[in-house]
Amino acid sequence: MDWNKTKTIFIITFLILDVYLLFQFMKIRDANKYEVANEASFEEKLKADEIQYNDLPKAPIKDQYLSAKPKVFIKGDFAKLKGQSATIMDQGLSLQVTLEKPLQLGSKFEPAELSGFLKENVLYGEHYQFWEKDDKKNTITFFQQYDNFTLYQNINGMITFTYNADNQIVSYQQSYLEGFEKLTAKEDILLPLKAIETLHQKGMLKPKSKITKVELGYSTLIQLAASQVLAPTWHFVVNDKESLFVNAFEGQIIDFKSDENSKVE
Repeated sequence: MDWNKTKTIFIITFLILDVYLLFQFMKIRDANKYEVANEASFEEKLKADEIQYNDLPKAPIKDQYLSAKPKVFIKGDFAKLKGQSATIMDQGLSLQVTLEKPLQLGSKFEPAELSGFLKENVLYGEHYQFWEKDDKKNTITFFQQYDNFTLYQNINGMITFTYNADNQIVSYQQSYLEGFEKLTAKEDILLPLKAIETLHQKGMLKPKSKITKVELGYSTLIQLAASQVLAPTWHFVVNDKESLFVNAFEGQIIDFKSDENSKVE
């Protein structure tokens, strides 16, 4: 066996391997530099448009898809309601409840006014979080939560209170999701700055606007007859009044005003 020839072949092979590994390293380094530069470039665009936002998390965030099913209410649930008369609606998927004695609200509504009533008089009331008060429709809406994450605009997980001209709660309609299951292992989701970039590219963020709130929740990805799949969703509040939503896995903007909760491509 010619050892010198074999040694030369090994040396050449390792040199080729070293060159390949160096090439791969340079590619990764350049990609990271590009990503950092891209991020800096986008932040400069926001600054140029005078779009403000608070500090955002930059470390990777992991989340997962969930599944849940709408609760089917039965007459046996009525026993838990105090001073209220209830009717089962939508084939058991919601309750229409009338208060025997209207609940007086203050002149300037605060969500805390209903927290005691929710906990003591509403089925699973502690699982709902205030969403909005609509003075045109005379309604106050609460969305259901799962593990402290809000379920956005989910018709199967909300309470809508109705109040009269005397500022009194007279009734409410309720739906509820149960049987939550984790469908997938946790994986990295879109960072909020990348979601903001999507909103900016689509013209959803106007110059001189301010992002006043950023939070993570869930929205319906797939609606089936007996269950639904929920996807992590970024919720941005702009100028303390407009809500914008981005799918935290796929990156599409979610339009809840659409009949099918469409995603803006």
